[in-house]
Amino acid sequence: MRLYPNLAPVLLEFNTVQQLLGQYCKTTIAAEKAASLRLHTKINFIELELQQAHEFKLILQHGQYFPIDCTTHLQKEIQLLSIQGSTLLGEDFLEIRSLAYNIQAIFRWFDTERRLAYPALTKVIENSYFEKNIITYIEEVIDDTGNVKDNASADLQNIRIRLWKKRNELRRVFEKVLHKLSKAGYTADIEESFSSGRRVVAVFSEHKRQVKGIFHGESDSRKTAFIEPEETIDLNNEVYALENEERAEVKRILKQLTANLSSYAPLLLNYLNIIGLFDFIKAKALLAMDMHAEKPDIIDKSMLHLQRAYHPILFLNNQKSNKPTIPVNIELNDEKRILIISGPNAGGKTVTMKTVGLIQLMVQSGLLVPVHPHSQIGIFKQLFILMGDTQSIEFELSTYSSHLLHLKHFIEMANGRTLFFIDELGSGSDPNLGGAFAEVIMEELCRKHSIGIVTTHYLNLKIMGNKTPGIVNGAMAFDEKKLEPLYQLMIGKPGSSYTFAIAERIGLPIALINRARKLVDEQHFKLDKLLNNTEQHLQQLHSEKIELKKLLKENADLKKELEATLKKEKHKQQIELLKHQNKLSEEKLAYLKNMERKLKQIVLDYKKAEDKNEVIKNLKNLLFQKNEIVQPKQVKKINHQYKELNSTIKEGMLVKLKKNYQVGTVKEIRGKRAIVQVGLLPMNIELSDLVAVEKQEETEKNQPK
Repeated sequence: MRLYPNLAPVLLEFNTVQQLLGQYCKTTIAAEKAASLRLHTKINFIELELQQAHEFKLILQHGQYFPIDCTTHLQKEIQLLSIQGSTLLGEDFLEIRSLAYNIQAIFRWFDTERRLAYPALTKVIENSYFEKNIITYIEEVIDDTGNVKDNASADLQNIRIRLWKKRNELRRVFEKVLHKLSKAGYTADIEESFSSGRRVVAVFSEHKRQVKGIFHGESDSRKTAFIEPEETIDLNNEVYALENEERAEVKRILKQLTANLSSYAPLLLNYLNIIGLFDFIKAKALLAMDMHAEKPDIIDKSMLHLQRAYHPILFLNNQKSNKPTIPVNIELNDEKRILIISGPNAGGKTVTMKTVGLIQLMVQSGLLVPVHPHSQIGIFKQLFILMGDTQSIEFELSTYSSHLLHLKHFIEMANGRTLFFIDELGSGSDPNLGGAFAEVIMEELCRKHSIGIVTTHYLNLKIMGNKTPGIVNGAMAFDEKKLEPLYQLMIGKPGSSYTFAIAERIGLPIALINRARKLVDEQHFKLDKLLNNTEQHLQQLHSEKIELKKLLKENADLKKELEATLKKEKHKQQIELLKHQNKLSEEKLAYLKNMERKLKQIVLDYKKAEDKNEVIKNLKNLLFQKNEIVQPKQVKKINHQYKELNSTIKEGMLVKLKKNYQVGTVKEIRGKRAIVQVGLLPMNIELSDLVAVEKQEETEKNQPK
C-alpha cells in the first residue's frame, strides 16, 4: 500500500498499535514482524493473516494449550552450524534440541481433527516436516547439563576412566602429604588450594623452605606460600595431560556433531521461523482479545461498511479508566464516495476520521479490528491523509500554501483505489475563496472515484453534500441543552458548528455574543440555526426510536412469556388427562389380577372337588356376572350423574366418551368427528365414540309432578 505522506501511520497512531503488538511477542522474529508490519493489497494474503489471528483467538478463548515453549534466539547458532569447520558448544546443542522438541509438539498438536478445525494455522507447517534425527544425534552425545557424555566415543570413555583413576591416586597421595605437613605445623589455615589447575599446599611462609616441591607463589599478605609437593608433581603432570586429551577429544566430538547437523541447518532455520510466526500470530490474537476485535468480511474492491467500529487506542484507554467509547457506523461505496463531517469543535470529527483510517491500516496488515463481525472492509492501494498544521518551514510555505501543495498531490495521484482523509478542508484562507477551492477539489476527487472522509466548517461544502452525486453529509451530534458533544455520527445531514452555543458555555458575555450574531449574514445565521434545530429534532427522533425498540422488545418478551405459560398450562392439562387415564388402567389391572387369582383358585378347587358341577357353577358366576361385581367407580359415578339420550349429537350438547367415561361439551362438528371440550382441553373425537347425555337433576326437574 502506498502511503502519503510518509508520516501517515504516525498521524493515524498505527505505530502505537505496533508497539502494543510488540509487547506480546516473546521471540525476536515475532518482535521484528510487529515492528515492520507489511500493508498488503492482495486479498489472499489479507484473508490468510486475518483468519490465522481469528483461529488463534478461538484457541485462547476455548482455553486450549498451544505449544510455543521455545523462545530462544538461535539465529546466529544455526547460521554458524552451516559453516564448514565450525564448532558449537554443548549449551547451543541443548537449545537446538529444545527447538526440535517444540516443533515435534506442534506437529503432534495438529492432528487430523485440528487440521480441519484450523486450516489457516495449518498452512504455517504444511511445507515443513519433523526430523527426529536432530534430537537423536544430540542426545547420543550431549547430556541434560550440556556436557559431552562419557560414551560419546570409545577414546573419551577410556580417557575419562584413566583420568578418574589418576585423580583418585593424586587425592590419596596429596592427602598423605597434607597430613604429614599439618602434623608438623607447616600448613596455613586454608591448608590447600589450586594454582593453574594444579593442586598445591598452603604453608606458612617461614616454613616454605622445609617443604620440597615447586613454589607457585604467595598470598597478598605474604604470610602464606603455595607449594606443589614433589610427591604429587608427576601425578599432577599426568592429570594435566589427560585433561588436555579430554578437552581435545570433546572438541573433536562437538565438531563432528556440528558437522552431522550442518545438513539440517536450513530445516532448523525453518523451525525457528515457524515458532516465530506462531508467536506473532498469538500476539495478534492477544491484542485482538484486549480490543474486543473481530474478523470482518474482506471485499476486493473500494468500499467500507463499518458497523459498531471503535477507535482501537481510544477503546483501550477508556477501558482502563472505565469510560464508555461511542462506536461509529459508516458506509462508503461507489454511490456514497465522500463523507463530509461537520459539527462543533471537539465533537469527535477527527477521531471518527482516524477510526476509519486506523482500522483500514490494521486490516490490510492482517490485524483483527474492533468492529461488528458483519462489517465489510474493502482493499485500497493508496491511503492519503492531510491532518493538522501543514505549515512548511523548510520550503518557506504558509499553512494554506502547504495545504494546497498536499491537495495537489491528492488530485494528481488519486484514483478509484484511493482512500483519503482531509481534516478541515480549505482552512487557513479566506472562507469564501478557500471554500471555493475546497468545493472544486471535492468535485475532482469525487470524479476520480476516490473514497474518503472530509471534515469542515464551511457552509458551501455542507450544501454541496446535498446536491452533488457521490457526496454525503454527516454530523457529530451535540446536546444543546447540556452544551456538550455526544460523539455520535449522524449520516445524511450537515451539522451546525454551535459557535454561539459554545461561546455561551464557556461564559462569554451575552452582549458580545449578540453583537456577533448581528454581524453574521442573516441567511447564513438562519441556515446554521435551521441545521441546529434539525439536529435536535433528529436526536429526539433517535431517542424515541430507541425507546420504541425497547418497548417492542418488552412486548416480544411478554408475548414469549405468555406463550410459554399457555404451553405450560396445556402440558399440565395433558398430564392430568394421562393421570386420569392411568388411574382407570390401574383399576382395570387390579380387576384382572383379582380375576387371575380367582381363576387359579377355581382350577385348584376343580382338581380337589368331588362335585365338579359346583365348581363349574362358581366359574360361570365369576365370568358372566362380572359387570355387577367389578364395575369401576368412575363408571358408576358417571352413570349416576348423567343419563344417556337416544338422540343425534349436535353442537352445544353434553356427550360421554365411550372409552374413558369422561363428559364434555360439543364445540364443533366436522364431518364424522367432533371437537369436544373436556375441562380446559379441547379433544378431536369420532362421533361413533360419543353418546349424548344430560344431567340426572335436569331430567328429574323436567318430569311432571
